[in-house]
Amino acid sequence: MTAVRGTAVDIPTRDGIADAYLVHPDDTDRHPAVLLYMDAFGLRPHLRGMADRLAAAGYTVLAPNVFYRHGRAPVVELPDFLDPAARPAIFEHIAPMAQELTPERAMSDAGTYVEWLASCPQATDGPVGLTGYCLGAGLALRTAGSYPDRVAAAAGFHGAHLATEAADSPHTVAGQVTAELYFGHADQDQALPPEQIERLDKALNEAGVRHRTEVYTGAQHGYTQADTSAYNAEAAERHWAALLDLFGRTL
Repeated sequence: MTAVRGTAVDIPTRDGIADAYLVHPDDTDRHPAVLLYMDAFGLRPHLRGMADRLAAAGYTVLAPNVFYRHGRAPVVELPDFLDPAARPAIFEHIAPMAQELTPERAMSDAGTYVEWLASCPQATDGPVGLTGYCLGAGLALRTAGSYPDRVAAAAGFHGAHLATEAADSPHTVAGQVTAELYFGHADQDQALPPEQIERLDKALNEAGVRHRTEVYTGAQHGYTQADTSAYNAEAAERHWAALLDLFGRTL
């Protein structure tokens, strides 16, 4: 396996300093850039491990703490393993932070992250790839629509609330997307019921967006996250295969 080098970095934004994790192959080459959007539980050892695996495949990966306005990661103290009993208390802290991350704030940050990667010495100067988990899937979709000239590919896995009836739902950016998209939904996901999957696909089809949608049978919301009870090893490996295929063709 390719050796990687990971470091903590601070990124100045309009609203403060976003702490982030940067990882890339341990060499002197420049590699295609990927912006990895965290799930709601945040930037933590498991997520850094996912960034490491992506970097080992030949990418320079930036994983920002999108809740930086509320403190440096870990913003919320987490147990080593997240079981269902622990979730209610944790989400009492997480939910307000997620609500305060408005589309305007999130996309201001996204522009900063993309610009930062463009000037990163370890990254090539071409368009970036995006991948996001849970709330990060919505951020990836919004970023693809907000910065179409800078995003070549975007993927979202067990995304939450991607196509609601709200006027500012993530799927409403479909008409601005030029990147190729991939979505790996979970069939046991209350955060993205079938009607939202249909609404998302309809919007992408009508906009002519190159995309592929797959529903992973037997998977729960959070299936990629090995430090949670929702983890599904088979679905997680399927996600890796799809993600590396997408980036291998587009970056």
